Amino acid sequence: MAERKPIESWLTDMDGVLIHEGIPIKGADAFLSRLRESGKPFLVLTNNSMQTPRDLHARLARMGLDVPVDNIWTSALATAQFLDDQRPGGTAYVIGEAGLTTAMHDIGYVLTDAQPDYVVLGETRTYSFEALTRAIRLINNGSRFIATNPDETGPSAEGPLPATGSVAALITKATGQEPYFVGKPNPLMMRAGLNKIGAHSETSAMIGDRMDTDMLAGLEAGMETFLVLTGISSPAEVDRHPFRPSTVVDSIADLVERV
Repeated sequence: MAERKPIESWLTDMDGVLIHEGIPIKGADAFLSRLRESGKPFLVLTNNSMQTPRDLHARLARMGLDVPVDNIWTSALATAQFLDDQRPGGTAYVIGEAGLTTAMHDIGYVLTDAQPDYVVLGETRTYSFEALTRAIRLINNGSRFIATNPDETGPSAEGPLPATGSVAALITKATGQEPYFVGKPNPLMMRAGLNKIGAHSETSAMIGDRMDTDMLAGLEAGMETFLVLTGISSPAEVDRHPFRPSTVVDSIADLVERV
């Protein structure tokens, strides 16, 4: 394997890396503190589109983790930026929470169910039959189908919950139209994040707990990748994939000295 350049910037997933079911993972605070002290650019990423960066900042702060608002990058922000690049000042029918609707408003999009340019599907805990029916009819009438992320399930204290990818599959079955997924593992989200902090993939690293999203996204974006074993993927799963992370570590605590 070709020797990589020193790491000058870091991207890290949130759930399964820094926190797990609302509790900080050991070493997360030390890692974030080292990042802030180093002055190196960094981003905390999440495929979950429900909350705004300000909401996530407050949520992490309650757990004792200090992540500035400007260092949080969500699939909602990436989706809004993508649509602003594709069709500035457009219209969209949005299914999602405040994280997504706020991001869409901030780029100047009009949210409407009257012949919108796009149907944008995000995460919510209250998917309604009426909203999904409306989305299906709009897509059948020509609206383009966008989804914030392909995750099929999300975590909860009671067990897995259906997430954006599962609901998108329902809409696809009813319309025959596949969505364009903006979030991980689409390297678009990673590259947009790198651009946000002025970083380059050759000198950047991605930390994550999922082979199918975090590691794949980092790999395809040309970044060094670190898989932590405090979340979804297990060592056995690593060997089942046709690609590998650059390094596998037990937890974020093992990377503190790498910053």
